[in-house]
Amino acid sequence: MLPMMILSLAIAADPVGLPTPEGPWTKDEAKHLTNIRQLTSDYLRAGEGYFSPDGKQIVYQAEEKGTGNPFYQIFVQDLANGRARRISPGIGRTTCAYFTPDGKQVMFASSHLDPEAKKQQQAEYVQREDDRKKGVRRRYSWDFDPYMDIFVGDPDGGNLRNITNTKGYDAEGSFSPDGKQIVFCSNRDGNLELYIMNSDGSQVRKLTNAPGCYNGGPFFSPDGKKVIFRSDRKEKERLQLYVINTDGTGEKALTNDDQWIYWAPYWYRDSKHIIYTAADHSNPMARPNYDLYWMNIETGKTARLTHAPGQDVLPVFSPDFKKIMWTSSRDGRSPTQLYIADFTPPSE
Repeated sequence: MLPMMILSLAIAADPVGLPTPEGPWTKDEAKHLTNIRQLTSDYLRAGEGYFSPDGKQIVYQAEEKGTGNPFYQIFVQDLANGRARRISPGIGRTTCAYFTPDGKQVMFASSHLDPEAKKQQQAEYVQREDDRKKGVRRRYSWDFDPYMDIFVGDPDGGNLRNITNTKGYDAEGSFSPDGKQIVFCSNRDGNLELYIMNSDGSQVRKLTNAPGCYNGGPFFSPDGKKVIFRSDRKEKERLQLYVINTDGTGEKALTNDDQWIYWAPYWYRDSKHIIYTAADHSNPMARPNYDLYWMNIETGKTARLTHAPGQDVLPVFSPDFKKIMWTSSRDGRSPTQLYIADFTPPSE
């Protein structure tokens, strides 16, 4: 049994979360998002949450207070009472947690087996203090940690086992609807490509082939026939959205504007619509503001869902597709936390 921490969050008395402050953007959002609530609060930052198959729990990454680790760890939280428990080892970096389709286990990526993990934690604190003294705000960047591997364990943190052991970065995994396969990102061949493997880590096969580019954030469609993902093939670090059949055929770009960055796509129930994150990067002097959008991947028609001054990113649907959960700073000043709202799809 791995060590775990139980947190009693401020929302324990409220099964639906904390109400969020309203602003001038509220009216613009009300057409599609109502009853917006904040789900997390007792962390320095939290985000990238996913629902359990029964909709009663969520799993996400968060930075704990006062633990000596500035990197995200993985937590499972009961939505009925707000109580959360850490299920990752507490060492190194973690990311991309996801419930198995039967809800009995949780998958996530972790670098806790890195022998230098604790040194990297201390180095991050030193860098943050140096940034603070210099008044520097670091540009967001993702570290493709070569010690990052994919693990599966129980929702209480026990029975953790490694299902990838190839040298290099293995992360960003999600399950197929039937639970038999996992799609993930890896640089095992020197490039950041997508792979599909059996849920036990066997029979790995390459899905994408775009040397020199990043291909990541993949999800199977609800019908199990396609995978949606993000890639910077058009221009380095300017992510666009793509879809591909699970046999590697029929790859298609869904966006094609290198003045914008598109990422974090997630499927709607009909395997025809997606929700995603996007921001205009055309003005180098302006701060890009990320918002949530809706798209019909067959027609290309889109609709904007969020309008808050903060960053709204990493949206996912509840199992019944009646709610959206996402990561946001909402007011543009606060640290990111998880939010949830009732969802009304745009009409077509």
